[in-house]
Amino acid sequence: MCATPAVDVSDDLGDVSRGLAGAGLAVCAWSTGTVIAKHIDMGGLAIGAYRFIIFAVAIVVWMWLRKQPMSWRAFRASTWGGIALGADIALFFTAVKETSIVNATIIGSLQPVVVGVIAARFFGEHIRGRDALWSLVAIAGVFVVVLSGPDTGDQSLRGDLLAAAAMFSWSAYFIASKESRRRITSTEFTAGTAIWTALICTPLAVAVGQDMSMPSAASWGWLLAMTVGSGIVGHVLMNWSLVRIPLWVGSTFTLLIPVFSALLAWGFLGEAITPAQAAAMCVVIASLGRIVHDQRRQVTAEIATEEVVT
Repeated sequence: MCATPAVDVSDDLGDVSRGLAGAGLAVCAWSTGTVIAKHIDMGGLAIGAYRFIIFAVAIVVWMWLRKQPMSWRAFRASTWGGIALGADIALFFTAVKETSIVNATIIGSLQPVVVGVIAARFFGEHIRGRDALWSLVAIAGVFVVVLSGPDTGDQSLRGDLLAAAAMFSWSAYFIASKESRRRITSTEFTAGTAIWTALICTPLAVAVGQDMSMPSAASWGWLLAMTVGSGIVGHVLMNWSLVRIPLWVGSTFTLLIPVFSALLAWGFLGEAITPAQAAAMCVVIASLGRIVHDQRRQVTAEIATEEVVT
């Protein structure tokens, strides 16, 4: 009689746990971007262009040093993800010039809803009712965090539409990242999208008249910090994590970005946090913590069921 090989619960659960931790660290890193941008005396598109040029060069050189050079095949395979990411940056920075940051942030926080629908329809991901409920609670918490803060811009329908387009582009980037695992590695996808985003943002920044001259020494330092944080840590870790966790979970984690951004602005820029914001931040963190806990329990239950069957 042939023995049935045992299922290693610890390996599968550990893989999911690492993915959840990676996604959490990624959104923490992305949260630093808005705070760092305050110290850079450049236009938004110019910052995006320089940031992704540096990021693209850094990751391509790193791949070359590891004897895994960027290939033309990987560049082609990352086309749609790169266009989506480049469009998101261009559209969002344009949107905040024409509508309030409150509106743009709230519209952007609807991304998990869009990604959740796509994940269920095309990736076969099952989103349980209680997970959907906790996600909606987290989204409501983000609304309170943003609405309770200072409004720093005028509102306009055109700006709101641009913010909505940015949100759909950001959603498309996540979907492309998840889908790309069938053809290329997460590192190749990250490198390819960085190159595409630099190619998109640079001519756009020139076209709208932003100053693309050599940054000052101080700005170079902050650009490098943004590249390491938002780029290397943020994009690399999230794309790596999406191979290990459901797409909708990774997307829902982005709700932590406005929360951590507000905390960093309070700690490093002296921006006040109202009691309502503080309470809402706790709600967002607690809701996402519950989702993480339930994901670990679900994986454990599924593996235990598989063991019983085999």
